[in-house]
Amino acid sequence: MPCSLLVVQRVASVSASKWSILLDTVKSSLEISNLFTSGRRLKTPYLTFIVGKQEDGNEVGIRQHGRHGRVAFIAGKKLGNAVWRNAAKRRMRAICRDLGGPWPGYDVIFLAKQSLPDATYSKVLKACEKTIQSSFLSEEV
Repeated sequence: MPCSLLVVQRVASVSASKWSILLDTVKSSLEISNLFTSGRRLKTPYLTFIVGKQEDGNEVGIRQHGRHGRVAFIAGKKLGNAVWRNAAKRRMRAICRDLGGPWPGYDVIFLAKQSLPDATYSKVLKACEKTIQSSFLSEEV
């Protein structure tokens, strides 16, 4: 059997669960740098949200990605090894899905803090919900 047929069969057999939904992410280091400098920071004990509104002046980005929201998940090397960083990113992706992200018209960076993997999921989710509800994203959540 040709290899291409095996790939097609494998892709067709993947189930469509809620975890297989792909999030549109901010990939450009220039866009991430711009969000770090001009974005609004929302802090929790476990992570920091950096939120920036998608601007109309960035027609190339809007034409390429649309006006639906994008997210980025950052766990720095200073905070832990690869296992720690991967666990933190998995948890941030799950938090983003549970909060209803990505939010239309906004780019949001999830920035991990040292205490993220050690805390229970319910504590992290509750702190993030409280922060999001008190921010301007509350209309979208």
